[in-house]
Amino acid sequence: MFKLNLYILKLSRFSKEKMLSMSNTRNQNGYIFRKTIWFRYIIFFVLGSLLLCCSEKEHLPDPIDRDLPKLKIEGKITALINYSATSYFIYKGEPMGFEYELLKKYAKSAQLELEVVPIKNMDSIFVDLNKGVGDVVAANLTVTLDRKQEVNFTHPVLITEQVLIQRKPDNWRKLSKKNWKDSLLKSPIDLANKTVVVRQGSSFYDRLKSLSEEIGGKITIQTVPGVLAMEQLIEQVANKEIDYTIADKNIAIVNEWQYPNIDASMSISSDQQIAFATRINSDSLILSINSWLKEYQKTKAFKMLYQKYYGNQKQFDKRINHDHYTLTSGQISSYDDLLKKYAQQIPWDWELLAALIYQESHFNNDAIGWGNSFGLMQFMPETGMKFGVDSTSSAEQNIKAGVKYIKFLTKIWEDEINDSSEIQKFVLASYNTGPGHVLDASRLAKKYNKNPYLWKDVGYYLKNKSKPLFYKDEVVQHGYCKGYIAFDYVNEIMERYKHYQAIISEHTNKL
Repeated sequence: MFKLNLYILKLSRFSKEKMLSMSNTRNQNGYIFRKTIWFRYIIFFVLGSLLLCCSEKEHLPDPIDRDLPKLKIEGKITALINYSATSYFIYKGEPMGFEYELLKKYAKSAQLELEVVPIKNMDSIFVDLNKGVGDVVAANLTVTLDRKQEVNFTHPVLITEQVLIQRKPDNWRKLSKKNWKDSLLKSPIDLANKTVVVRQGSSFYDRLKSLSEEIGGKITIQTVPGVLAMEQLIEQVANKEIDYTIADKNIAIVNEWQYPNIDASMSISSDQQIAFATRINSDSLILSINSWLKEYQKTKAFKMLYQKYYGNQKQFDKRINHDHYTLTSGQISSYDDLLKKYAQQIPWDWELLAALIYQESHFNNDAIGWGNSFGLMQFMPETGMKFGVDSTSSAEQNIKAGVKYIKFLTKIWEDEINDSSEIQKFVLASYNTGPGHVLDASRLAKKYNKNPYLWKDVGYYLKNKSKPLFYKDEVVQHGYCKGYIAFDYVNEIMERYKHYQAIISEHTNKL
């Protein structure tokens, strides 16, 4: 900003000097002179305004005040996270990913719910962080001195290095390993006069600029916007759309499994720290994460989690080639089309119906559960008989009957509750434990001066309905209930529903 103000001051002085020097010609060309002066003033103010606007855009908004104590009050922490093959994805209906699972474990230890917001543009993640869109960024971020001026970084999650992604020769399978390796760039010096494609806001861009100075040769850096993820640029190298990009080694190794025609053996940096980021004023949160992370990294569970995503090629290949690997297929299950068809009759988003079915049967129509419950939607035999299905019914028949049952349960609540999302929670609880117990919890809420039609209040009494104080209350008509099971059931389905919605939306946007 200081440099900008100095520039404007110089421009102002220049304009003043020019006006004085031209004043002697005023009598001869007064009209032209006045037009010239006004034109210069207009240019001066327009240019100054544009420069000021550009300068403001370079600065982050002030971080909101929402540290750990406020997160505790809200009961949740929101993560801005990469939608990728290692960080966060849906596989066979289940949210997975190294950074997602790591944050999920932290949130549980801190007694917080984890909410996920997939990152749409890497260039705006710190802006979104400061605005409160998320509370922590999990995007395989490299810790740099410049970034440390803008955000807090946690204790390192991983240590890695930056590597060049290049393509093997077309006939590499027919060549000896030595021969095809001889055709590749082997040293950073070989990057002189080459074009490398990276995101401008990435640590790779800064590294390439420094590397160009170090090798004494020009590296042409072609930049792309933040909507393009690291993995997409790696794919472009594999598909011959670009020749070179840079990636973190942990990500590069996994992508070598997926694209065997790429090579990531050439390092261009020393070891670098990968960490989560929080707002610069989130001191309590950073201390909490660091305390947990340092201890968790000593455990066997952490090593197994790392191995699961970065050390097991067989499992990786199995995931990415599966029809229900949502990152590439856009599918949650084999029944997506049926769910889209019948969900309209409730009406629910089809992703919510999918989340319910995953909870019940993991999309297995042959599943037989406790009490001989059956099918995708796990009907108890007596209830199934009322809605025309049994254990021999097809998946479509089971879904159709399940939707009818949901309609039946909805009618119990829709006259009293106006908010459709609230109705859904009451219906899910009723689906799990029966409407009678949920009605009991609603009556208890009313007795204790809480809202009998707000899930937050009713859920509390349902959760505690296994306690004599409540199940023996005179307003209770259906007695003892392990209501905490139904309470968790609702929360798990609603959480999974948000995952499904977010990832399906992201997949659609990328098409």
